[in-house]
This record gives sequence, C-alpha cells and structure tokens, in this order.
Amino acid sequence: MGGSASGGLGLTGEHALRAVYNAHGPELYRFAMRQLNDDGAAQDVVQEVFLRAWRAAERFDPEVASLRVWLFAIARNVIVDEMRRRSVRPATRLALAEEPAEAGFDDRRVNAWLVEEALRRISPEHRVCLVETHLRGRPYAEVAAELGIPVGTLRTRLFYGLRALRVAMEEMGVEL
Repeated sequence: MGGSASGGLGLTGEHALRAVYNAHGPELYRFAMRQLNDDGAAQDVVQEVFLRAWRAAERFDPEVASLRVWLFAIARNVIVDEMRRRSVRPATRLALAEEPAEAGFDDRRVNAWLVEEALRRISPEHRVCLVETHLRGRPYAEVAAELGIPVGTLRTRLFYGLRALRVAMEEMGVEL
C-alpha cells in the first residue's frame, strides 16, 4: 500500500487541505446557510467540518463513500449539533423560527445522497429487495414473485439488507 487514507484524502498538508476546502467549502457553506439562516454559524459549521475531517482523515475510505458525501455527512452532524445548541438558547430560537420553509430541502437531498451511496455498498440481492419494498412500496408477495423467491427469503434478505445498510452508513460517518 502506497499511502494512508489521510494521504489520499489530501487533508494532511496545508496546500492539499486548501484545495479540498476550495473544492467543497462553498457548497458546504451554502448548505449550512440554508439550514441555519445565519452567516456566522454557517462559517463556523464549515470550519468545524474541515476540523473534524482533518482529525478523522485516517478513517476516510474512498471505497465506502466519496469525499463529498463524507464531508456532507459531517456537515449534517455539525448542523444538528448547532440546532440542538440553539434550542436551549432563547435568543437564537427566534432566528430558527424565521428560517425559510424550503431550508429542509437540502437536508433531504443530502440524506438521499447518503442512502444512495450506502445502497451501492451492499449486495445487489439485498439492494433490489430494499429498493422495491421500502423505497417503491411494492408488496412483498409481488416482489418475491418477480424475483422468483419465496416471501420468507425476501423477508430474510430485507432483514440482512437493512443490517448491511446500517453498517454501510455508520462506516460513512452517518450517525443513526
């Protein structure tokens, strides 16, 4: 093996870290700004994202998730932490009440990216069962018949598929 995961991540040197920041920082800032509706807090979120990424660089695995997905997962966790902090400070609670209604859209979008990335990491047999039943809402009997397997086998694949999906998301840094 030629280098560490953190070397491949590009968060070990100042020049490389700056390149990663330039590539992803503005998008992370816009995401945080839409969620928090506060310029200072959004800047703090981006700073915290890169601090956490730098500290955890050795845990980043490009075979599990892309750098972008990993950074957005960290951002999501930092924003949740910030929103929890705000909920106990009355002066800031007012700012949250003024948050635009469409702010949650990007959170759903990031969650969708995270689930999609995690689904890519599980076996095709588990993935098709989860997508058809949980995401498309199709009846078990219909999906089982289409796949040519008993309903009991479908249920088993769903059980282990959900378990594998949870592991994949945890490996990506998503707190469940």
